[in-house]
Parts: sequence; C-alpha cells; structure tokens
Amino acid sequence: MQAPFFTTPTEIVARMLEIAGTRADDFVVDLGAGDGRIVIRAAQAHGARGLGVDLDAALVAQARRNAALAGVADRVRFEVQDVLGTDLSRASVVTLYLVPFLMERLEPRLLAQLRPGARVVSHAFALPNWPHDHAETVRLDRPHETQGDASRIFLYVVPAQARGAWRAPGGWELQIRQNFQEIEVEARRDGRPLEVQSARLSGERIRFSGSAFSFNGRVAAQRIMGELGGGAPLVFERAP
Repeated sequence: MQAPFFTTPTEIVARMLEIAGTRADDFVVDLGAGDGRIVIRAAQAHGARGLGVDLDAALVAQARRNAALAGVADRVRFEVQDVLGTDLSRASVVTLYLVPFLMERLEPRLLAQLRPGARVVSHAFALPNWPHDHAETVRLDRPHETQGDASRIFLYVVPAQARGAWRAPGGWELQIRQNFQEIEVEARRDGRPLEVQSARLSGERIRFSGSAFSFNGRVAAQRIMGELGGGAPLVFERAP
C-alpha cells in the first residue's frame, strides 16, 4: 500500500540532518523519498552519500532530475522500491516521514538491520515502542501543507546489545537489563555489590558509575572494553 506524499519543509530537512550529526562518511537512506530533497541536502550540505526509495515512479524520476540539477547525481541514487523491502544494512543515517502503520512495521527492521550507533530521524511521527533519544519542535517561517507552523522531529540511536551477564579480571561481575537504549546495571566486585547510581547506553558507548567508581567503554559483540575512572583499562567478557 502506498502512503500519501507530502513534502517536508526545507527547515525540517536541514534540522533532521543536523540532529543526526550527518557527516561526509555517512550513507543516508530516506524511506519514502518523494522529490529527493533530504538525500540531496545530505550530499550538498554534508558531503554524504545516499539512497532514496519511493513506490511512485514519477517521484523517483523527479528526484533523479533534482539530483542532477543540484550537481550531486554522482553521490546519490533513487530507486522505485517498497520501504518495507529496502536493505538498510549499509545505512548510518535513516530518515523517515511516514504514516504510523508503516512506522510500526519498520521499527523491528530498523533494529535488526542497522548497526549500533546508526541514527534514525523521523519527522512528525514517533516510532511506537522505541523511546526516542531526543525530540524537538521546530517552528516554521510560514505554515506548510499539512504541517501548520511547527513540526516535531524524533531522533533514535541504534543501541548495541548489552543485555546479559559479564565478567572481568579483578573480580568484576555485571548483570545488565536492557530495553532499547535504557539499561539497568547491577555490579559486583569480589562478590560484594556496588551501588550503581547512573547507567547510560548510546549506540556502542556505555557508561555507568557509583560513588566509588566509574566506567566508560564500548560494547563490541562479546566484549565491553573501556576504562575505569583514572584510566585503568578493563575488559568484560560475556559470561557463559
């Protein structure tokens, strides 16, 4: 089923890419690309490469013409394709302006295919189950079709899989509970519990601390590698 097409205001396009922290080494995938403005802006303003997909062949043809006119046809491409069948594994940034029923169906695909640290930016509609990392309202210079004079933008950072039991030399043990990017950490050292006062997961980056310790590291499949406060290295392995 094809969703209706509404253009995204230029102010929103610019802010979506800014919120995502778009860089020249990013590959931006716009699902429901319409006339191609988001992917084209990513190439023009940030030097990124990208792909836009849409079911409407006429819009895809228009997007290709717009990319040529903007001088970025060598950095972006547009395809007639279903957003629910698009391979997302190459993307480091995904942009969305889709109706809620598509957002619900896309959510598990985003989490399954994107690498930890990839950013998802949605205009107007939030993902139904995944808590956003950031949200803001952008005021428009003038009312836009279907938008009024303001729009909401939601940012999601794909979290690493940190859930489970971990052990490190020196008698360290962790038990991590995870719901998307929200984590709770139980820590022990030499069998004694340590009070964890704060814990945060953002992409691969993990931080947790208590009154007597702090840890800053990165989740990498079967390891959590990082440093204790003061610079001492510490590597956790998944417990069997």
